[in-house]
Amino acid sequence: MFTRDGNRFYLGDANKPQAEITFENVGENRWSVSHTFVDGSLRGQGMAEKLLDAVADLARKEGKKLSATCSYARKQFETNDKYQDVIV
Repeated sequence: MFTRDGNRFYLGDANKPQAEITFENVGENRWSVSHTFVDGSLRGQGMAEKLLDAVADLARKEGKKLSATCSYARKQFETNDKYQDVIV
């Protein structure tokens, strides 16, 4: 569904994505989710959660832990149990 380009997943055009999530390396085994964007035309469809799921699945696969500076991701990490195994 999403395209991975380095430390981001996006939907649509790479230069003007309809939805996007970015993460940064903040340690040897840790990434921080830094930005989530969903175009208004896609809101209400769970797109931000699907993007976060893509990062969480990749983190699990690569043995990484996640933190967040992005307010959306931070709130999800605090309230959604499905990320408990991957957050710092």
